[in-house]
Amino acid sequence: MTYEDIVSLLGYAGGHEQAVRITTTEQTEVIGIPTSVDTHVTAHEVYLRPAGSDDTEIAVSLGSIEAVELVRSSVSG
Repeated sequence: MTYEDIVSLLGYAGGHEQAVRITTTEQTEVIGIPTSVDTHVTAHEVYLRPAGSDDTEIAVSLGSIEAVELVRSSVSG
């Protein structure tokens, strides 16, 4: 994915409270809802709230993201 595609998808997901699966360049997967995307050179991170953990936020460097995909909701109705 291009940098622009990654930032765009993270921004969309955060604006719609949609979970994403991030794959890093180290092949680590992180799943959460983006709370903010900071593209400024001094930060260059996305902040995520892991599923089921409303009081936790983690940061992932945008430079270490290889791919992002939306995670489908498992709620049926």
